[in-house]
Amino acid sequence: MEYDMVIDFKGTGRFRERLSQLGYSDIAISYCMDRPNLGTISDADIIADNTGSCDDTMTLYLKMDQDLISDAKVDITGCAGTISSAMALVDLVRGKTIDQADAIEPSDFMERLEPFPEEKTKCIYKAIKTLKKAVKIYREKSEDSGQRSEDLRL
Repeated sequence: MEYDMVIDFKGTGRFRERLSQLGYSDIAISYCMDRPNLGTISDADIIADNTGSCDDTMTLYLKMDQDLISDAKVDITGCAGTISSAMALVDLVRGKTIDQADAIEPSDFMERLEPFPEEKTKCIYKAIKTLKKAVKIYREKSEDSGQRSEDLRL
């Protein structure tokens, strides 16, 4: 049986050791334990959420400066795979244009998180699905305001 539920074992080393045994890289473990990009943005321009088939939830908050993602945070509940994927997502999109963010692929996550348990790649796809939803919301808002995203670039 696989146990990668997020339990607060900070300070004991047991949590870190267990995640390592399950195949998570040091950076994925750090993302999961430290959660550097966890939170909300009260004046976010875009909020996109996604609930996976396993009931893990991810809410992505984006602060935009025209079509540049100036800040991002994520609110998350879920397993170590979902948490580390969500934290990586924020690092991957921050400072990117909306088009660059839209081009992010699973391989970009793997470059950052590898090694990563194969059975948890579904968590990476959940992060990408949340990002795609945010991009769609942004583009719909841009169209609704009568501006094309090309006109919003810096």
